[in-house]
Amino acid sequence: MGIHKTTEKNLMVFSGRAHPALADEVAAELGTNLVPMQAHSFANSEIYVRFDESVRGCDAFVIQSHVAPVNEWIMEQLIMVDALKRGSAKRITVVLPFYGYARQDKKHRGREPISARLIADMFKTAGADRLLTVDLHTAQIQGFFDGPVDHLMATPILSKHVKEKYGDRQLAVVSPDAGRIKVAEWWSNKLGGVPLAFIHKTRDVTRPNESVANRVVGEVEGRTCILVDDMIDSGGTICQAAEALMKDGSNEVVIAATHPIFSEPAVDRLAKSVATEVIVTNTLPLSDEALAMDKLTQLSIAPLISRAIREVFEDGSVTSMFEGRA
Repeated sequence: MGIHKTTEKNLMVFSGRAHPALADEVAAELGTNLVPMQAHSFANSEIYVRFDESVRGCDAFVIQSHVAPVNEWIMEQLIMVDALKRGSAKRITVVLPFYGYARQDKKHRGREPISARLIADMFKTAGADRLLTVDLHTAQIQGFFDGPVDHLMATPILSKHVKEKYGDRQLAVVSPDAGRIKVAEWWSNKLGGVPLAFIHKTRDVTRPNESVANRVVGEVEGRTCILVDDMIDSGGTICQAAEALMKDGSNEVVIAATHPIFSEPAVDRLAKSVATEVIVTNTLPLSDEALAMDKLTQLSIAPLISRAIREVFEDGSVTSMFEGRA
């Protein structure tokens, strides 16, 4: 005869120091609090963490957005996962509102790394059982992690805002390059089947953060163009695309992107751009300068992440949140 005991599942939410405001909002949506944690950096920049409560047997969700300095916050999250593993957490889900190194998902030239795969391998080695992330740069990154990956999409949140504000106008959905046409197609469906266009652009693989918008492919004349992308880094590509649309006769350009990386000089470029509104989510924290920009609208991703966490915790379906697409 053994000892029989029915154990209760215990959801615990943890946050690194990169973007605590988002983690607080996610925890509040779940009706819980973040687990208290001691975290500091030693004089030589090594990171130390310790959780103030027992994590034994818990279903742990570790939230960290990979904002600059990216390497520091990735390392902190890895150390948190290791601490949970050694503290006997039952299941560890790494929540990545923004997945660092996602753009390095393939080799353009010989002797280059595939850093997005390395990140997935490191989380697996640290002890992660599952990844939960938002709008990956390319969907195939899901295959880099040896375990379940829940790929959330911000399209429903962003498109709802666009539909409410611009739904009465003649719209067109525009992809800033040919590679994101599939995402633009879903946007088009969400907005009632509006026309699609894309910007044909060239990029020199030896020069990071630089591309040239060549021409618009598709009918945009007289329309409000919704220019959609997964991220805005330095802002050069998206601002060039907006200019190209206006030159082709677009009435106005609205930019919608999930991840506001906003490296210098993005805020200045966007403020001076021809775009009438820049819609982003809070997957990454924004600077005071960015928040002061009149044309910026920031929507919260917390309800989406918290619902996905609840589905994972309750062994429900994350796919059902996105009409079977996730």
